Amino acid sequence: MIPMPNPRAIGRFLLTLFVATAGVSTALAQAWPSKPIEIFMGFPAGSGVDVVARTLLEPLQKSLGTAIVLEYKPGAGGNVASEHVARSRPDGYTLLLGTAATHGINAALYSRLPFDVEADFTPIASLVDVSNVLTINPNVIDVRSVKEFIDKVKANPGKYNYASTGNGTGTHLAFAEFNAKAGLDMVHIPYKGGPEALQAVIAGDVCCIFNQVQTVLGQYRAGKVRLLGVTTRQRIGAVPDVPTIAEAALPGFESYTWFGLFGPKGIDPQVVAKINAAVRGALEQPAIRQRFIESGNTPRIETPEQFAMTVKADRAKWSGVVKASGAKVD
Repeated sequence: MIPMPNPRAIGRFLLTLFVATAGVSTALAQAWPSKPIEIFMGFPAGSGVDVVARTLLEPLQKSLGTAIVLEYKPGAGGNVASEHVARSRPDGYTLLLGTAATHGINAALYSRLPFDVEADFTPIASLVDVSNVLTINPNVIDVRSVKEFIDKVKANPGKYNYASTGNGTGTHLAFAEFNAKAGLDMVHIPYKGGPEALQAVIAGDVCCIFNQVQTVLGQYRAGKVRLLGVTTRQRIGAVPDVPTIAEAALPGFESYTWFGLFGPKGIDPQVVAKINAAVRGALEQPAIRQRFIESGNTPRIETPEQFAMTVKADRAKWSGVVKASGAKVD
């Protein structure tokens, strides 16, 4: 006759196993990091996410006590880098500098994704809010305010083309929101990326674009483009004389994106807390905050839990915008 196992003995064994496992996890978290950390980006060097990553690189390395390597895997609107990180080991050494596009827009834009934007990632830390700005070529449409822009386009339905950095990108959807709110009839011309789209505006191939402030500052200061209104709720430090679109013509209008750090699902909460604390410390440095403000970005400090709620709410918002715009990528 096979003896029945003692329930109390089983309970003691499971408790011992749990304590031992927890002890190993705690020890690993305390030892982290013991090697360089890789931060992957789904966009090329020189892009907005790259500028933010490079601004934070030195203070994060100093705070975490290890080297941080920036890796670029552009493609499919950031999905290539996202998939790589989603499939990596959850040890805290492989992170993603994600965006509202990779974790908000793409879930609605693409009919199929090779990962789940919610189930396959650990939200770690928000970094910055990124404003777009209505940027025009005054040689194509010579107006000086958002209201004048709206009036002129309304008087010439279908005449004016606007650029974007690609079908379904934040720059496309910002204009789609703007056109719907203002009742405009404009033609969308998508380009392969930010530099090509902005160059099309400068060359006069299209009249305008909604683009990240940091990407148009150089051309604006050189007098090649005119800025009419920013898409955030409040004016931004980089161009304080440029009004918000809400105050200039369309009350309640707001359309901005964000950047943040993610890891694969299952990272030890203590490691997540360490990274979040390092990001918070960097964003609280006056010099770092000033650099972001001068480039058109607004630092956003959140706990991992708050960041997760931001991502979830933004995903719901962009789902509606994508549906209304009709944008789709197979």
